[in-house]
Amino acid sequence: MKKLEQLKQFILRLKQKNPRPQGKSKKAFSFKDFYTKILPWFDVFALLNWGLLMVKYRFTGQLQLLIHPNYFTLVLITGIVLIALSGIRTWQLLKQLRRGGSREPEVRHITIFPPGVATALLAIAAIAGLIVPPKVLASDTALQRGITESLPFTRTQVQSFTSRIKPEDRSLMDWIRTLNAYPEPDAYTDLPANVTGFVVHIDSLPEDYLMISRFVITCCAVDAYPVGLPVKLPSTRDQFPPDTWLKIEGVMTTEELNGERRLVINAIDANKIDTPSNPYEF
Repeated sequence: MKKLEQLKQFILRLKQKNPRPQGKSKKAFSFKDFYTKILPWFDVFALLNWGLLMVKYRFTGQLQLLIHPNYFTLVLITGIVLIALSGIRTWQLLKQLRRGGSREPEVRHITIFPPGVATALLAIAAIAGLIVPPKVLASDTALQRGITESLPFTRTQVQSFTSRIKPEDRSLMDWIRTLNAYPEPDAYTDLPANVTGFVVHIDSLPEDYLMISRFVITCCAVDAYPVGLPVKLPSTRDQFPPDTWLKIEGVMTTEELNGERRLVINAIDANKIDTPSNPYEF
């Protein structure tokens, strides 16, 4: 009896180790398997969103708030290519699913983040760009970067200079270029001025002065720098808060500010205007 009981116990242990298959057992959910299956779709999502972002910026006019117009066509082409690549990658993944989900051989490479994290971050950045519109650079950035009345890589001394643009038709950028070519302020005294820009308050200037400024983009908004000219108002600058866009009409004059002779716009009229669709100079 004892041996029979031992035999039964042995058979039970064998059954526990090797249970009989009773139909298809339901496989437990595995996050690792799920993550592995959706990982290739991160590429599709990132490519598609970045492509849509570039195309959107180009056709909504928001691209001019970010880069120089010389690169508009390149950005548009890049956006279309990214959308096409996302379509090609989608077709490849669907083809794999029809073959039974066989995967392509993985290419091993060193990464800082775990697989898929960097791609997910790129996709999130693109989604943020689609939702949040780019902002126009304002007076606080102008003060941080320093408003200048000169342009980089230009000659500051010339023997003669003649501008083909009438004084009343010159933009703020035209006046800055003119000063760079011939920086003597007395040469422009009593010439009419008609410029637009945003207001910047400089503490070192008297209360009846403000700076009328605009940003100049050479490549993108990251390297944009502010240029501007002092404006002498009939009253104090309190009625024109920082970042207010103004159209200034007046005449050019020479004033001594902080011990330096400078070209100043003596404002006859200053009117508030809406922020222009293209607020930057190039």
